Formats: sequence, structure tokens, C-alpha cells
Amino acid sequence: MKHEIETQWMGKMQFNALVNGHTLVMDAPERVGGEDHGPIPKPFVLTALSGCTGMDVVSLLRKQGKELKELNLKVSGEISKQPPIEYVAAHLVYEMRGQAEDEPAALEAVMTSQEKICGVSHMLKKMMPVTWQVIYNGREVFNNAAQAVALA
Repeated sequence: MKHEIETQWMGKMQFNALVNGHTLVMDAPERVGGEDHGPIPKPFVLTALSGCTGMDVVSLLRKQGKELKELNLKVSGEISKQPPIEYVAAHLVYEMRGQAEDEPAALEAVMTSQEKICGVSHMLKKMMPVTWQVIYNGREVFNNAAQAVALA
């Protein structure tokens, strides 16, 4: 099995990608010849990371009969200073709200996603550090960013 996409140049700097029947628009800002009809391509890597792990967490919790009230993910990608401009590190923040008694299960779901099942995270970790922190009901319950800096 393999994933396939098709991407078509739409003029200037815009490219439209057909992904499983859905069109994603990529473009560049006007200052570099685009019309800003969509995001530049690189952040889609971070988008894929957030969607992959977010879906893992929701699915794992549902299998246990637990539902979050809220799950928001923020992903930051640190960019290299020299060309080729690439991500050299990524950090995720899972902001979760739910029943107080579900906190351990929510943290376990994040850890399972990051350490065992999120394919996007697994791929990216081969190239750079990927760290994460979990905030549950407004309180930080996990953060491995400092530990990654210590290892670098």
C-alpha cells in the first residue's frame, strides 16, 4: 500500500495538491511572487504531525470510553539558519481539558502516540528532536523539552 497525491501548478507560486479527494492550496506571499492564497508548503509537515498525534490521542481515549472536552495542539518548528531552510527541532503542546480522573489516561495516550504509534512523529524523530508537553485542565503534567536540550 502507498499514499499518492497529485500536485498541479496553478500559476505564479500557487500549487494545488489533491489529497484523497481534498484540495490543499499552497502559495507564497506576494513579496516572493505569490498571491498568498494558501500557506507555504513547509508548515504542512507540522500540520501532519499535529493531526497524526491528535487523532491517536482521541482514538486511544475513545477505546477506553473516555472523552476529552477539549484538545488543542500547538506545534512549533525551529528553522535552520542556513539553506536549505529546514526544521531542526519540533515541539508540541497538548492542551487538554477533561474529567480530572481521566488525566492519567490522557497522558498515557499522548505517550503511546509519541513513543509507539504516530508515524509522522516517528519519521521526524529520525531527523531531529521532537519534544512535547502536556497541559491538562490548565496544569502542566509533562514536559520533556528541557531533557532534549540537555541531550543536544
